[in-house]
Amino acid sequence: MGLKRKIMEYEPAKVYEVAFWDPAQKGIQRTGTWASCPKFIDARYPFTTLLHQGMIERTFIADIEKHGGKIQRPWTIKAFKNDGEDKTYPIEVKLAHIDGTAEETVRAKYLFSGEGARSFVREQLGVQMIYKDPIAHVWGVMDGVVRTTFPDIKMKCTIHSDAGSIMIIPRENNMVRLYIQVASSTDKDWNPRKTVSAEEVQERAKNIFKPYTISWDRVEWYSVYPIGQGIAERYTLDERVFMGGDACHTHSPKAGQGMNTAFLDAVNLAWKIHHVESGWAPRTLLSTYESERKQIAESLLDFDARYAKLFSARIPSAGEVAGASTKQEAEDNEFIKTFKESCEFTSGYGVAYPPNAINWGPQHPAQHPLILAYQKGTSQRTGRIMSNATVTRVVDANVVHLEQEIPFNGSYRVFIFGGSLSKTSTALQDLASHLSAPTSFFSAFLPSDLKTKDRYHERHNPHTNFLSFALVFAARRPDIHIDEQLPSLFARYADHVYADDVWDQRVPDAKAAAHAKMGLDEQTGGVVVVRPDGYVGVVVKLEEGRGTGEALDAWFANATGRRLGGGERASL
Repeated sequence: MGLKRKIMEYEPAKVYEVAFWDPAQKGIQRTGTWASCPKFIDARYPFTTLLHQGMIERTFIADIEKHGGKIQRPWTIKAFKNDGEDKTYPIEVKLAHIDGTAEETVRAKYLFSGEGARSFVREQLGVQMIYKDPIAHVWGVMDGVVRTTFPDIKMKCTIHSDAGSIMIIPRENNMVRLYIQVASSTDKDWNPRKTVSAEEVQERAKNIFKPYTISWDRVEWYSVYPIGQGIAERYTLDERVFMGGDACHTHSPKAGQGMNTAFLDAVNLAWKIHHVESGWAPRTLLSTYESERKQIAESLLDFDARYAKLFSARIPSAGEVAGASTKQEAEDNEFIKTFKESCEFTSGYGVAYPPNAINWGPQHPAQHPLILAYQKGTSQRTGRIMSNATVTRVVDANVVHLEQEIPFNGSYRVFIFGGSLSKTSTALQDLASHLSAPTSFFSAFLPSDLKTKDRYHERHNPHTNFLSFALVFAARRPDIHIDEQLPSLFARYADHVYADDVWDQRVPDAKAAAHAKMGLDEQTGGVVVVRPDGYVGVVVKLEEGRGTGEALDAWFANATGRRLGGGERASL
């Protein structure tokens, strides 16, 4: 979306390590540290970025306004219904100004509830929240600038002491956020509406930090709120009104996944609505929003419950922390398993969508013989984020991040790993010929003005906004000659032709690291189709003849609801 640079201008805190502090004879002591993003996760950026949600919102709002949109505040929703009177805009929504001075009725194609845990939309739909953990907590949250002798104040910390527990989150502008548990449903005097003053929370924090001292130069923000682990029974009833974020899943701040999970909810739904409204997919695609995102929320809540229980029940040893940070293989040790899950969730690499119409593995009912199985020792899987890879762009010799080269613009991304050109040139020609046929998935989505509209300077989508191609070859950059060696269809994507010639410590013995990380042979390659949200949809072999094109036709037929290549659509 091109917003990273603007967000990073706020200079968010970067956390490379997490520290654990536990009770000691004279207060608290550090019992271990671990990497925020350990070695077993192949993350592009091996750290956690921490920034106030309001600053991220400002960046989004500025970008919306830049593109002609407008956020109307302070308005609230009073009522809504799907009356179907207008087939294009079936949702009637009644809005009111907060001060009661104005009301307005609008019609919409869709309604999305991102209102938080007290969602009016969820309440009106009659969707219940299911609370998995009977134990609820009240938390005090304080942002401020502090003076302290505590040595790890600039790190993310979990502190357990005989006086209570605190989570430390370093923030931008020299600030620190403290999460302090105020009450629990296990307390004898439990009150979910319990509140405490900022001064009371500060006194509790001072006792927890002993023998270290802490004081506040200023308090930027303070709040007290109850948290229960809940998930909505449904995320939508009619695939016109949807919910996301805290409106359909709530959990403790320990996992640090509230806004991150909400963003992924929104991204998952946004591209699907875009494709439906563009005529590129049937409305049935929208049903995958709930099936994919609800499963992730359930996994997060299960993990969150175990995470909280584990760290309140026992102190991890320094050896366990060190082992969890480095070991690749699964072990029986519960601490290590939970640690790995926490890192995968916070890094985003733990999201794994189930097989469905747009996630095809070898066991998909289509049973196409060219669908590739997972390769042992690689992290590449359908339903997971595409593995990162560093390659050299042929046209300008820039070393680039392959997974970031095609922007987040709503297009499918078809990565053709061409292996050795001496081995695959015929397969590439055959694939290009297949794509040029009028019944192929590529031809089916070419715009009517393709021949009349000047698209010469279009780098990413020279043919259609539906998809983009990128080609990666196991060769040195000087040995790749785009116009001479590639079919004209693929040569049009000259800005997305790459040499797989950059060494990667993850696969130190590989001659073509990007191919190896995708689980593809460096001689014969393969094709990786990536969904508009960055998740892998299918991986197929690159072979001579019609097979590769037909396999891709089959997958795109399922994703788009069309009959392509003359074959039947499979379903799941």
